Order: sequence, then C-alpha cells, then structure tokens
Amino acid sequence: MNVHSETALVTGACSGIGLAIAHRLAARGFALVLVSNREEPLARAAAEIAAAHSAQVHTIVQDLAAPEAAEALVAAVDARGLQIDVLVNNAGVFFFGEAVDADPARARAMLQLHVTTPSLLCTLLGARMRARRRGRILLVSSISAWRPFPGIGYYASSKAYLRSFAAALRSELAVYGVSVTCLAPGATATALYDPNVVPVARARRLGVMMDAEVVAEAGVQALLRGDALCVPGLVTRAMTTAAVLTPQPLIDWLRRRAPWLRSPKQ
Repeated sequence: MNVHSETALVTGACSGIGLAIAHRLAARGFALVLVSNREEPLARAAAEIAAAHSAQVHTIVQDLAAPEAAEALVAAVDARGLQIDVLVNNAGVFFFGEAVDADPARARAMLQLHVTTPSLLCTLLGARMRARRRGRILLVSSISAWRPFPGIGYYASSKAYLRSFAAALRSELAVYGVSVTCLAPGATATALYDPNVVPVARARRLGVMMDAEVVAEAGVQALLRGDALCVPGLVTRAMTTAAVLTPQPLIDWLRRRAPWLRSPKQ
C-alpha cells in the first residue's frame, strides 16, 4: 500500500470534479477521506481509487446540506483517528430558475452546501492546520462568481461568496504556513447538469464545457503550488473576462427583449 504522510479530505468525491481530484491526489501519494451523501457510489469510488493507486482510502457518508453537517463530519474524522492535512471543499449542486421561483427547501440546501458547511469546515479544520503551522485548503468556486448571473442567482451568488471567503481566509492563514486556493472552473461536463436540459455531450465536443479531469489536474497543481486562484482553460478565462466587461444594463436589456431568457412562469 502506498501510504502518504498526509491525508486529504475531499467532499462531493464520488463523481465529477471531486472524484477526479481524489484520483489525482491519490496518484501523488495522499491518503484520502472521501465524503458524499451517496453511499453506494462513494463505496465504488473508494474501491476504484484504492485499486488504481494503491492508496489508503476512508469513506464517510454525510449529507453536507444538513444543519450541523460540518461538526458531524469533523466528529466522524476524529472518531477514525485521522488528521486532515488537505481540505478540498468541492461538494455542490446546481439548478436553473429565477430566484423567486426557487423551491425554498432546494435553495436552503444549496446555501448550506455551498456556503455554511464549507465555511465551517474551513473554520474547524483550518484552526487545526494553523496550530500545526501547515496545511492546504482548496475551495471550488466558479467563473459565475465574477458577476451577477440572472437565472442562476442562488448558485452564482453562493460561488461569489466562496471566492471572497477563500481570498480572506488565505490572507488570514498565510502567516501561519497554511495556503488557501480558489478553483474557479467554467462549465464542466459532469452529472451536475441534467442532460435533458443541458446538452452536455455537445457542449463538451464544442469546447464550451471542460472535462472534469482537466479541471481537477489544474486545481490540484494550483493547490500544491499554493496559488491563490486557478481559472483553468483559455476559453474559460476568456469567458470570465467577457463576463466582467459586459455591462449589467446590457444583460438587463437582453432579458427584457428575449422571452426565452426569462422564467416561463412570468
């Protein structure tokens, strides 16, 4: 077994970017703690990674959208006698729709998953890293963090929070030898998107969506270098620049004149 002296905890680890990040950390010799609320896919991912990389892999089944999820997860880590040297806050969900049409339970779960739980995991595990004077944290945001995006208001706003939080946390922890990196990918071909709504395969072929493996490799490299920010892909960086430079009044004007950009409930 390839036993590394450091252990990485990855949330949302049984699919998409999280699974790809877990593979890449295991390939570099890290022991892993994989976290997801989906027990069977999590077990399959753990077995796959252990076999592929001769890695030590622990699994914790935890609904990170539940209240007190961060505290429960840290307690589960402690119960296993594990020390977390790398924290990857990746778990996320996505839905289209105007904010006033959102199901409150769904919106609450997204905010818990994207804002409250990762923040408190950084607080709880980051405090331990600070005491040890070493550690690394990766927060997965999005290029939607750079401006308001009508139609995905809850998602984009929560990702903007993560970007801002990562920058503040990085400044606070840097003096203690702990690095914080924000990974901000564009649209990525994962199960996050409903293929009946978003043509994932076509978008991937056209280069509009990146492969999760490419995003993960860029993110892990940035994490291990201690970079502040990683926006993977030339197209993604160009889209980010375009989004920043597009005036909000222009977007509002387009929405007023393009019914397909508005909620069908209007």
